[in-house]
Amino acid sequence: MIRPVKSAKYFHLAVVVAGVLFLASALNSYAADAAVQVQLDVKKAGPRAVESLTERGILRDYRFAWTSMAQALQFNTFDPLEGPFSGQARQWLRQTITSQQQSGLSRRYIDQSHRLEAVFYAPEGDVIELYDTAQYHLQILDGDKTIHEENVVVHFIVLMTPGADRWTIRQLQAVPQFEPATSH
Repeated sequence: MIRPVKSAKYFHLAVVVAGVLFLASALNSYAADAAVQVQLDVKKAGPRAVESLTERGILRDYRFAWTSMAQALQFNTFDPLEGPFSGQARQWLRQTITSQQQSGLSRRYIDQSHRLEAVFYAPEGDVIELYDTAQYHLQILDGDKTIHEENVVVHFIVLMTPGADRWTIRQLQAVPQFEPATSH
């Protein structure tokens, strides 16, 4: 015999589980729609050549970092920053999110495209410097209302370091233009 109290309890649990699965599915489809395009040119890296496994890891982790950053800045949450960012980059992003939370604003990155050029890869393999020419559509939101939007091209100097299982962005600095590469 089924007790009504237990079946109601299980019914509510089933509703919660279905809601969580629906939300996860919606977030996954959003992430698929918001795919970050990344191209990496390693021909000019030195003094060490970038190995193909390292190249694949940097592409994967850079794409993941920008997807995480976009989610963090759109939803004003720190959680997506844990893992793909460290050092100055994580500190700057946390300050940006705190400022957005205080103002009630957020930002959305749409149609991201990144052209990376490796300009320095340390002999020990413990740091890589990249130039990123990023293009995206930027929206500034006040709640659900878009108050500003524009297509932008931004140049970033990026330092990434390897961790136990991924490359992390330690520095992400916007610059007006790239200086000619010098020997390190």
